[in-house]
Formats: sequence, structure tokens, C-alpha cells
Amino acid sequence: MASYTSKSEVDTAISTLRTTFASNRTKDLRYRKWQLKQLYWLVADNTDAFIAALKADLNRPEFESRFTTKGLLEEIEYHIDSVESWAKDEVPNAGIIFSKLGKTTIRQEPRGVAFIIGAWNFPDSLTLHPLASAIAAGCCALVKPSEIAAHSAELMCRLAPKYLDSEAYAFVSGGAAETQYMLTHKFDHVFFTGSTPVAKHVAAATAKHLTPTVLELGGQGPAIVTKTANVDLAAKRIGAAKFMNAGQICLSVNHTFVHPDVHAKFLERIKYWNDTFSSNGQTDEMCTIVNERNAARLSGMLEKTNGTVVSSGKSKDDNPKKLFPTIVSNVKMNDSLLSEELFGPILPIIEADHITACKTVSSMPHPLAIYIFSTDQSEIDYILDHTLSGGVTINDTLLHAGAKEAPFGGVGDSGSGSYHGRYGFDTFTHKRTIVRLPDFLDIVMSFRYPPYNLAKAGLALKVGKPKFKRGEKLEDQRVGKGWSRLGLLSAVVGVVGVGLAAWSGKLGPLVGDW
Repeated sequence: MASYTSKSEVDTAISTLRTTFASNRTKDLRYRKWQLKQLYWLVADNTDAFIAALKADLNRPEFESRFTTKGLLEEIEYHIDSVESWAKDEVPNAGIIFSKLGKTTIRQEPRGVAFIIGAWNFPDSLTLHPLASAIAAGCCALVKPSEIAAHSAELMCRLAPKYLDSEAYAFVSGGAAETQYMLTHKFDHVFFTGSTPVAKHVAAATAKHLTPTVLELGGQGPAIVTKTANVDLAAKRIGAAKFMNAGQICLSVNHTFVHPDVHAKFLERIKYWNDTFSSNGQTDEMCTIVNERNAARLSGMLEKTNGTVVSSGKSKDDNPKKLFPTIVSNVKMNDSLLSEELFGPILPIIEADHITACKTVSSMPHPLAIYIFSTDQSEIDYILDHTLSGGVTINDTLLHAGAKEAPFGGVGDSGSGSYHGRYGFDTFTHKRTIVRLPDFLDIVMSFRYPPYNLAKAGLALKVGKPKFKRGEKLEDQRVGKGWSRLGLLSAVVGVVGVGLAAWSGKLGPLVGDW
């Protein structure tokens, strides 16, 4: 990218977005659907250009690029199909006064002008996917693709004005300094995808304006391979996750705990699949590390490890950014490879049972994902009960991020807030409660006006008897499905009614009426 967006251009863009949002243009559902369709064509018409840009930025193989582009197009189309139903008012059960005598609705309001900060590892989808949610919600947006994936950023900034309403959706460019300047402005919502260290700066900046912020981060997401796992399939799927995008995925397996009983077999199979996927370290069908700085960071961590390198490969052309999947065994938790999120194709393996693994995982910051490989439900339940993460995939990796109408996001150090499908729409939406009461209720609610009179309040201040007894113990508690009082009464009435009908010889006609 030849030059970054200037401060004055940023100021003008934000001012224009504010004016556009105030005009109510983006609240029109027809407008939202039109702009979502324009976003769809932006990607569909220029798929080859996106693939070329991803090749230039990350040396990403065409298969991976087409796979992620397909997912992005499907998500945009899903927004187009669903936005009308998402935008409808909700009608809560607010009680007799607010729902029966009066009316209560929850209106889906756009938050306003949003700031979307994209990531470099999937520069197209991690920038345009949240933009689709913002458009669907009726927001305006300032969009800054990651400068690290420069070719993809330049492409999006160049294409956006040709397809989208530039008065409502402005694409800007910049590095750390420019982004910091943008964050000095007050936005109505900020959506950031990136690393935890950078997220702390973003959160500090948005806190000054009390701006609600979604942080889509990462963390040291583990895989846990128990003694009952299908070891070969676990090795195959973990190895494939490390190969994809050269492990530069927030959801990638950072390290793997393997039960001692299957440790030797797992090492043998992960080495086999590692060699197979990378053609013994000679394939060109693999991403490079995004830049030499990150490549040097990973190489430095490898040099300091006290583990045993089981499998690795070197680039045919000695490309310093080409690092093949590297398996390292005999790793301890204080090893250099576990000092930070790897975000690369290195897989440390720790020998431990699932109970020990859970203790270790729960002592660390919560990861974005945990991957459980087991065929024993009690092992799976134990891991779920004793850990916390953004999401979980069982006997595979990454896939929970693709579940339709399921939230994707982190917890704690791995992020806050979520998106995908309806959850993305909700992220950029304020749920505005609206209550409307008829005038005649003023008669029965006159007790609320001063001077206060306890006698006049009557039932308004009376607390009813609870539906539970004093002195209940833990063992007295019941959870799950059970008979409510109303349900039990209905069942009794039904049984008695059927009995009387049968007794009076009217059961046949009764069933016929049903």
C-alpha cells in the first residue's frame, strides 16, 4: 500500500459516517439487504483477486483460499436471508401489567457508527464477516484491514468504494500509529480481531469513551488426547490443523496433552501424518509465516526448547519465512515453546493424563478453544467440567467455529463478545425495551404518587409466599424435567376427564373429535 490514510481523511470519514447514520439511511431494511448484496458481489466478482492477494501475503494455497472465501460468501448470503427476521421486535413475557394490560416490545436498534479492525491471518473473512453483521444491524462502519497483509488490505480499500456506499462504510489504511489515532475518536462500537497484547491497548483506548468493545483473540488452545482416543485420527486431525495456514489461526492447536498409554503411538502417527501432509518437508502447498519477524520469533523459540524435535522440514529454497510443521516431544510446561501463543506450525507434546491436563489448562488463561479426543463420555464430561474455553470441538479441530447460529468468541484472555449468524447481528445491535401502558391503569397504580400511603398500596407492596420451603437441604433440590404444579393439575384433570368419558361411554366420540 503506497500510503496510509491521513488524520484529516480519517476525521472526514468519521464525520461523514456520523451524518449518514443520523439520516437513518442505514436503518432501512431494504438498504441493509442491498448493501449486503453489494458486499457479496464485492467478494464474488473478485475471488481470483482475493486469492492472488492471499498468495502474495501468505503464500496461501488456492484450496485454502477458496475454502475460506466460500465460507465468507455463504455467511453474507445467510445474513441477507435472515436480516428481516433478526430485525423484528421481540415480545417478552413481562407480566400481566406490562404484557397483558399494556404492551412491551424489544426493538432491535443499530448501535451507531462502528469501528472494525481486521486481522492479517484471514484478512478477507476476518474483516468482511464482521462488516456483514454491522450492515445487517443497520450500523455505519469505519473499516481498517490489517496492514500486515498489505496486498489484501489494498485490495479491500480499492474495491469497497466501487461496491459499497462509501458514506456509510469507509475503508481506511494504517499501522499501529494510525490505528491509535483512529481510536482517539468516540465510536458507538468497536470490533477488534487480533492478539491479546494488542487487544489491551484497544480496550484501554475504548474505555476512555466507555465504548462497548468486542475482542476476538486467541490463546494457547490445547488438544487433549485421552487413553481411549482414536489415536491415528487424532494425530491426523491435529496435524492438519497445524498445517492449515501454517498454524496461523487463532483456533489452531497450540500444544497437545497425550495420555502416557498412547503417547508412543501418537508420536509415531503424528510424525507419519506430518510427513505426509508436507511431503517430507518439501511441499509448496503450505503458507509461509507472514513476515520475517514472526518467523524469527518461532525459530528462536525452537532453538531454546528443551524438548526433543521429532519431525520437521526445511524449505527447498531456504525461504526464511517457510517453516514446516515441527513436532516436539518431552515438553514441560516451563518450556520456551509454551511461553506464549505459538501462532505457527510448531506442535509441543506433553505427556499427561486428562486429569493432569485439566489442572494445567485451568491454571492458565482461558483459551479460545479446547479439542478433546476421547471415546469415553465420562472423560469428555470431566474435561468439560474442569476447564473453560471459548468453544470446544470433540474428536476434531476448528469445526465449532463453523456451526450455524452458534456463537463464536472467547472468554477471559481469549476475548469477549461473540459473532457469527444471529450473534453477529446482536453484537452490533442495542436491544431497546419499549413499554406502553394504557391511561386507565393510572387508577390502579395511583399508589405510586406521593404523598405515599402504605395503606393505599395494598397488594403492590405485598410479597407473596415463595414456592419453596424454609430449611431445604442440598439433597432436597431437584433439577431437570419435573412436574410443575400447573402441569400436575392438568395431568390429573386430564386423567379424570378421560376416566369419566370412558365410564359414560363417550370415549369413542371424544377421541374422534380430537
